[in-house]
Amino acid sequence: MHEVLKMEWGGEYSLDSSNLDCLLNILPGELEFQQILSDLDEKIKKNTSSIEQCLKDLQSEVNEIYTNEILQSTTDCLQWLNNCSFSSLRPSSTHHGELMEFLRTLQSLLKNEQNQEEMILHFLLDLSSQCGVSFPCTPSGTSFELTSSLHAIEDDSTMDVKSLWDDVRLHLRRFLVNRLQSQEETNTNALQQQREFKTQCIQQLLFLYPESEVLTKYQNMQNKLVSDLLQNCILSSCGETNFDKVVHGYQSSVPTLCTMIKEDLYILSGTIDPSSSLKFINETYLDTITEEMTVLLERLCELQFKENALHIVKANKISKKHRGTVHAVASQEYHKKGRNFCLTLYQLKCLSQLIKLFLLMEEKIDELSAEILFVPSFTEKNKNVQGVLKKASGELLIGETRANETSVLPEQLLQVEEPILLNFGWRNAFKDLSSSVAHCITIAIEDFSTKILQHEQKEEFSAAGCAMSLVNNQQMRESCRAVQQEEQPKRIAKFCSDIMEELDTLLPLALACRDDSLQEIRANFVEACSKVATAVLARLEEKSKDVPSKAPLQDLYAALSTAIYVFQHFTMYNNLMRETSKKPLFLVPVQQYQEFINVLQFQVTNYCVRVCATSILQDAESHHWDDCKAFYEGERCSFSVQMWHYFCCALHRDLWTILPPKTAQEILTDVLEQSLAILSSRYCQACPSYKRTPQIRIDIAAILMSTEDMLWSVCSSVQEFLNPHEDRDLKIYKIHSHCNSLLSVLAILTSPLKNLYETFLNNSDEQLPQDFSKVFYHPLHWLFCIPSSCSSLPKTPSAREMAAQGQLKLLLSQPYCNLNLLLETLLHHDCLLVKILLRSSRNEVLNHDEQCSLLEQINNKQPALIETIFTVLSYCTLSPKSLGIAFETYMEKEQLWNCLYNMTVSSCGELEPEVIRCLKLTLINSVKGIVKQIISLMHSWEATENYGMYQHKQIVPESLLKTVPKEWNYTPREMKRKESGKCFTRLAAQAVSIVISKLPTVIACLPPPVKYFFFLAERKMSRNFAELKKAGLLVWNLIVIICRIFEDGNTAELLTGATLDRWSKEKLSLVRVCLESIMGKQKSGPKQVTQKVIQSIEQQRPNWIESQLLKARKLSADCASLTVEGATLEEGGIALGFTEQKINMMVLDICHKPGGSEYLRQIYHIIWLNEEYLKEQLSCENFSEDGVTSSQCLPLTLMGREEQPVFNPFQVYRQSCVKVFNQSTITEWNWDWSNLLPSYLGLNQMTFRVLLAHRYSEVMKTLPYTFTCFIFSFLLEETKIYVFTSGNVLSSWILSSLLQLLPHLAMLSIAQAQ
Repeated sequence: MHEVLKMEWGGEYSLDSSNLDCLLNILPGELEFQQILSDLDEKIKKNTSSIEQCLKDLQSEVNEIYTNEILQSTTDCLQWLNNCSFSSLRPSSTHHGELMEFLRTLQSLLKNEQNQEEMILHFLLDLSSQCGVSFPCTPSGTSFELTSSLHAIEDDSTMDVKSLWDDVRLHLRRFLVNRLQSQEETNTNALQQQREFKTQCIQQLLFLYPESEVLTKYQNMQNKLVSDLLQNCILSSCGETNFDKVVHGYQSSVPTLCTMIKEDLYILSGTIDPSSSLKFINETYLDTITEEMTVLLERLCELQFKENALHIVKANKISKKHRGTVHAVASQEYHKKGRNFCLTLYQLKCLSQLIKLFLLMEEKIDELSAEILFVPSFTEKNKNVQGVLKKASGELLIGETRANETSVLPEQLLQVEEPILLNFGWRNAFKDLSSSVAHCITIAIEDFSTKILQHEQKEEFSAAGCAMSLVNNQQMRESCRAVQQEEQPKRIAKFCSDIMEELDTLLPLALACRDDSLQEIRANFVEACSKVATAVLARLEEKSKDVPSKAPLQDLYAALSTAIYVFQHFTMYNNLMRETSKKPLFLVPVQQYQEFINVLQFQVTNYCVRVCATSILQDAESHHWDDCKAFYEGERCSFSVQMWHYFCCALHRDLWTILPPKTAQEILTDVLEQSLAILSSRYCQACPSYKRTPQIRIDIAAILMSTEDMLWSVCSSVQEFLNPHEDRDLKIYKIHSHCNSLLSVLAILTSPLKNLYETFLNNSDEQLPQDFSKVFYHPLHWLFCIPSSCSSLPKTPSAREMAAQGQLKLLLSQPYCNLNLLLETLLHHDCLLVKILLRSSRNEVLNHDEQCSLLEQINNKQPALIETIFTVLSYCTLSPKSLGIAFETYMEKEQLWNCLYNMTVSSCGELEPEVIRCLKLTLINSVKGIVKQIISLMHSWEATENYGMYQHKQIVPESLLKTVPKEWNYTPREMKRKESGKCFTRLAAQAVSIVISKLPTVIACLPPPVKYFFFLAERKMSRNFAELKKAGLLVWNLIVIICRIFEDGNTAELLTGATLDRWSKEKLSLVRVCLESIMGKQKSGPKQVTQKVIQSIEQQRPNWIESQLLKARKLSADCASLTVEGATLEEGGIALGFTEQKINMMVLDICHKPGGSEYLRQIYHIIWLNEEYLKEQLSCENFSEDGVTSSQCLPLTLMGREEQPVFNPFQVYRQSCVKVFNQSTITEWNWDWSNLLPSYLGLNQMTFRVLLAHRYSEVMKTLPYTFTCFIFSFLLEETKIYVFTSGNVLSSWILSSLLQLLPHLAMLSIAQAQ
């Protein structure tokens, strides 16, 4: 009946793998790459030597058995393995009587004893693996194909053996099938355990029956499960089947189906080839779902058709037609339209939701197959692959048949085996509905869009003069996530939001169109959407034309925001349908909206500038410059300047709350620049009287302060603020240019005469450049002349780094959460803002129960502020020092360094500060791969050596052992276990070796900020912890974490998803003791078993443990040292060396990490809620973290903030008086003319002459004649003395300017004479 192969493995071969389960979530440095590559190289060499030794042993075994065929080398051994088959091996016959007795004993145990199936299965597998017994795996109902070596057995006896074996394996098959079915019904185990259990059952079935038969049986089981699941989900609710019920049923069943498919893909991937796996998934799941869906939709079509026919009958009765023709009319209509019927909007939505479910399911299965089986996706068409194969195969066959053309038929040249791909034909189920859906979708879209537009028009007529009804769009729909946050509109018109929401619901109907039968649906959807887009555009154009005569200015912003929203939506539709259509489908609407957006944005800017120029800045009373009376006694600025400031504040608020952030900044920048151009031009032409000169100074100071306040909002980066370039940031550069011009007017027109005279008189031609117009002025010059803005700005205009207050102000002035700017602010000035947050937040120590597992801490859904900051900074791989610098003071203040030094095994369940827990969880994630590998080793050892959970299953009765044929030489596992006393030592040694060997790679894969943090902790380590220095603090903590996991078996189970029995937990505890002994953590002396384990490792590899620990420590220390040396540091702090590109790279890296973007937004929200407090802390002079403490506790939760109130000018007035420009303070400013005026030595000659003329023309008119003559004489005499004493020639343009006083002196002389 069977064949016995005499192949007993004489030894064990250690096959190791790289097992880089600690995934490379970072971009490793050079040292890390070297360590990882060396680790891989070491594993490859080790596996190579093990395989070579295995082949040598196999070669010797084969040479002993087959003396007629001698294998000379391992290459011959590989060739022999490749060519040999079991039928060619020399079998050893088994006596028929012994075989019958053995099978009868098995049969008797199965029939007469209970719960013996599992024991017998393991026993048969043990026989096959240990003794080489090959049990027949023939299909059911077929006879054995006996080899010639069993010629002594008669046919009748063969049938007896066959019937006995069939009976035994049938009984075992029922047992396994029942286990599979019961597992499906209970479904109480974890997914990982269930997957392993089913894999084991399938493999045991494959041991008994051929693959085709097992797969067929399993396929029938899964088919029934799928059908029952779909039918139960739909028929679970009472009433007739309708569209709504179908959608709800599939919504609940699709996730379950995806889980089942994923499970079977994993099970089959380790059992059969990928093509067979795909065939199984196609036939078992995808075809079954398509069939069920087809039947269900046909039933729905019948019901809907009958309902429509009933409406026709009623209509005919109402119209008094003959009753006898009603049925004929309905039948003619039925055949004429091909069962077309009307679908309501609600039914179309249900069908769209159903199609969306299938699209998501198709995408999910595509990802699973690519991930598990590495096979092509649905989108890779078979015809493309087939075409290539046919061409290549044809050429090959032709080449082969040239020598013998008659041997191959012509039709055989085209016979190519088609590759098996996933084939989900769910679209075929919708073919009967395609014509009805295509017809009704156009009607439905036109109907609801018309109703919404009409309703909006009625509301407008009923509430004349009111602003457009807007809705928030902060939470973009899932389909719009491709749009960047800076381009997302914040508020849009309600009618447009309603229309686009309905279109989004129907969009899956058009996305499903890949077949020709469904193309009509997409074509009609595109056509209807284009009409809707045109109608909405026309409505928005009407709205924009009503401003300002019939509607407020806010409607113009709302129309622009709504147009951008529609444009983005149709662009998204176009991109989604591009996969199935080569040409753009929404080209015309997209172009129309793009043109409308450009025009409307220009209209908004132009309107605001015209309002400023023709209305706000037209102030005759304030701008009566030649008035001899002072304007409000020189104690306030002009009304127009104040109103201009209010207008900019209101514009800022409207743009920030309605438009996309990027567009809002562009419009505000344009309005600010153009209005400043108007102000600069007007004040440059002003000729104030002596009494009105202080007003010029106050006006310009107020304009500059208001501009400085707005400048933080229009600049989106520090680089744009500090170093605006004429080519790159033209608008910002022009704003600075206008402000510098205004400051020139202030300096020349309003400075004291004595200071102006002394400044320009003390500079000769040799000290001044020849061409004054080409003298470079830094754009930020005017900012440093405003006393109130110096706290937020750098020390000098040419400084590369902004002050901490300015960095925070720039961040919070943005119209959205700018993640790049946020990260730059957090890293700025050695993480100063982070230090304030850590110091101000209360020190939370969470009281965890000892039974609370570490895994529950990992899955904490509401992280505290400290955890959030720690996570974000640990993700900053390009700024490795940031984590240590930010937490250094906090750790010292809270005295937490000792927690790292005294982190014993038992400390993980005690009270822990937030930082220590975050560090520990980071280390847990890094060693998770090692823990999984050790547990996998335990399981494989149990399965091979029959320990632990397998021990009670392998207690084979003596009655069965006696019947085992002696020729098989079977040794029970219990006896082998007693004979082998070194197995436990070998297991523990292998486990300890895995841990020690993986430590360097684990350290290489740790984030650089975490490695530097431990490096910083080691530098602060006292002499009391000198024993840690041998291995290093990081290595020490990694081993402690592994010991903690091995000590608590529940934590190991939750961390890995595996099931551990008592035996495994005991052995893990033994590994823990060995690791503690290596690290010197054991309180008592090492046990004898521990000594044996360590000695075993040292005997095989002398000094290997110490060298690995030193290697791990060196890797950690070297990486930290490179971090210190490679960091680009200057006086400003760690963020100074980072360009915008590096900041952007770090932000992208953080956002791709789990929860990264949410952590950043949470930090931003906390900063936003505590803006005033943080500004107060940053503004403290001589800031000292030890000396300054705060009693205020920051709000650490993400609480939604109420919507901003309507713009209140009185509130803005109060804020402006305090923050922007305090009029009384401006009038009392002590201008440092000695520093301000020398900067204008290089002013253009014409500009200086004009400004000086404007000043002196008014001065001379207001001064008495005798005093004017005195001033002129004084200036002339001083000039002569300067020239005579210094020997320098007076500057010609200064002399020319002084001579311009003569006409005014002459006019005054005439006036005095009269």
